Amino acid sequence: MATTYKAAGVDIRKIKQSQSAIGRIISATHGPQSRVMSGFGHYAGLVGIHDGMLLATHTDGVGTKVIIANTLRKYDTIGIDCVAMNVNDIICIGARPVSFVDYIAANQNNEFAFTEIAKGLATGAKRAGVPIVGGETAIMPDLFAGKKFSFDLAGMVAGLVKKNNLILGNKIKTGDRIIGIYSSGIHSNGYSLARKVLLGRYSVRDKVRGAGRLGDVLLTPTEIYVKPVLEAISKCRIHGLANITGGAFTKLLRLKKTGFVLDAMPEPPKIMRMIQDAGVQEDEMYKTFNMGIGFCVIAPEEETNEIITICKKHRLKSQEIGFISNKIGVYLNSKKLA
Repeated sequence: MATTYKAAGVDIRKIKQSQSAIGRIISATHGPQSRVMSGFGHYAGLVGIHDGMLLATHTDGVGTKVIIANTLRKYDTIGIDCVAMNVNDIICIGARPVSFVDYIAANQNNEFAFTEIAKGLATGAKRAGVPIVGGETAIMPDLFAGKKFSFDLAGMVAGLVKKNNLILGNKIKTGDRIIGIYSSGIHSNGYSLARKVLLGRYSVRDKVRGAGRLGDVLLTPTEIYVKPVLEAISKCRIHGLANITGGAFTKLLRLKKTGFVLDAMPEPPKIMRMIQDAGVQEDEMYKTFNMGIGFCVIAPEEETNEIITICKKHRLKSQEIGFISNKIGVYLNSKKLA
């Protein structure tokens, strides 16, 4: 029997219903004096500051990837994920990250773990070119089950963008090309499903042929796309940007209700083939995991080569993976995903 994200405890449809309910409630705070331009549903919230400048904010966490870090007692990369999950989202509207704060919640003090997490946060922040200006460490022994050390990690990023430079997807048009920038692995989404199917068959200490220990593969930090994407924005005509995270390629419809045809996807990483071979159907894979593409840039066809060149300059592999059609939905070749 095929395994799904829903069977692993994450029902995307119901989560979206909850998010919609939350959105209706928080929209009541957007009064006439709030200067909110976009407060829910895109990659970042936007508030006007002055002279056409907008403040963009976003918050995100690392999810159940922290369980793998805790199992291996390896905490030095999870902070990179925390920064990446935030900065990769905020650049999707064209904003430049300018500050970052983190939040660590744990059941007990663990100086080693906290120090290692901080090292990863610093590494990620340097890669993104954003300063960490503060944070919070909360010790809450009654909130986490068990006596062993356990924790959660989240962050918040602020960025700036001029109103005239916003990229919201509204300029996407039929014939545009979708350029996919390669991922470093699973990144930080879909771990409830990955753990369910993989750790039922393997140990985190088992070796993956050609990749090393399974736990280390699962802890490969999320790629950070800030520098190449901001350079592409400054040099090319960009119509849409998408960080491929929760919901995977179905998230493309967040940009515009149009047709996204993925007809030239790369061979997925070995770890994703292992998950699929363990009983997850192909369409579920492309709705849950990045399948080797962590970020999508949507631009006119004539900008494709320049975007790929910029990615190469930043030591990131990219390729054209699809195009925009007038048939609404997300399609893997001819099969509709969403």
